[in-house]
Amino acid sequence: MAKDAASWDELGEKILAAARNELYLNLPFLDAALCALTPSREEATDFLATDAKRLFYSGSYLAMRYEKGRSLVCRAYLHLLLHCLLRHPQQCRGREDALWDLACDVAVESVLDSLDYPCLRARVDSPRRRAWYARLAREMRVPTAQAVYRYLRRESLPEYERATLAREFFEDDHGPWRRAQDGAGGESWQRIAERTQTGMETVLHGTGRGGEAVLEQLRVENRPRTDYRAFLRRFAALGEEMRVDADAFDYGYYAYGLRRYGNMPLIEPLETKETFRIEDFVIAIDTSMSTSGALVRSFLSYTYSILKSTESFSRRVHLRILQCDDRLRADRRITSAEELADYMAHFELIGQGATDFRPVFEHVDALVRAGQFRHLRGLLYFTDGLGAYPARRPAYDAAFVMLAGQAAPERVPPWGIRIFLDEDELTQGGRP
Repeated sequence: MAKDAASWDELGEKILAAARNELYLNLPFLDAALCALTPSREEATDFLATDAKRLFYSGSYLAMRYEKGRSLVCRAYLHLLLHCLLRHPQQCRGREDALWDLACDVAVESVLDSLDYPCLRARVDSPRRRAWYARLAREMRVPTAQAVYRYLRRESLPEYERATLAREFFEDDHGPWRRAQDGAGGESWQRIAERTQTGMETVLHGTGRGGEAVLEQLRVENRPRTDYRAFLRRFAALGEEMRVDADAFDYGYYAYGLRRYGNMPLIEPLETKETFRIEDFVIAIDTSMSTSGALVRSFLSYTYSILKSTESFSRRVHLRILQCDDRLRADRRITSAEELADYMAHFELIGQGATDFRPVFEHVDALVRAGQFRHLRGLLYFTDGLGAYPARRPAYDAAFVMLAGQAAPERVPPWGIRIFLDEDELTQGGRP
């Protein structure tokens, strides 16, 4: 006798409860995540789906999966939870829907395929998956959804290959992501992800069960966000410029003088103003094989757009842009915003050898000794972090700017400042 819709719904909810309990017994650090989604039938789906607040399900689909194997349901449940933990639903705005869906599924399935737990034994092992995991490993350190998405966009895969990959990695319906409000559940999932990361670092230490893949992605998503605009201000020096300082002008004395003596103010506005501006600055570019010209242009454009949109540049500026792989390849001196704009328009990447950071610091130290800088506050080095570093800390601040999830920040010495930027932040932030 065929079941009615209510019976399928009831059965589906029981299967979800069983899968949730089994996941908790095997992966207790997911306790907060497992309790965060409420099963619901308010939105129809033929699979599993979520809007980051509710878990939508098809009872017949779950029954079919459960009949084939309980681990298939656990795997589908965890697939959906990982989307939420990594905040994939909140990041879909402004992206190509089909490509973002594929990138998110690839990122999550790569994690699931690395886990070795009894409740997830139904691992999907296919030559196509193995080939794509190997391909991505050559391109990125951590296969986050953002990194996979950018790679897929650069590759411009044929439509049939995209469709084949989508079927290979498909597990849940992403439709509710786009129908939900912007940022739905984002803050609560941020807290849950941080709690999960802490639990995993404690529980999984030394277990060797593949959890490191989850941790790597959580660490990328949970890393402290850097306000790059505010960070650049730390390289500004205090100076005076010929300009009326309205903030230091006392209108009380000015008005009193006019009232008491007629047309004779007791105080005149100051003709100079103290401001924090960047006068001496160094930007170094790692031009080794690991750095692409497009990314370097995006980084320079982004930095330039920030400097141009604020009062950071003084009338007298001394900016040096250095290119270096295993040796110094170029040193361009910039003295105005116009020269910087011209440099940006005709920029060419020089090098593509190995990476050695020492020639840049030796060159800058020589410029300092020669009196080329008056107020050198720091150096920005755009790199992936892999290379030979100076043995000693320089006399100025040195910040190593890296792409999140695609660099080796652990290689940076203790005296180096580590700054992480998203590639999307670079490419979108640098636009006029």
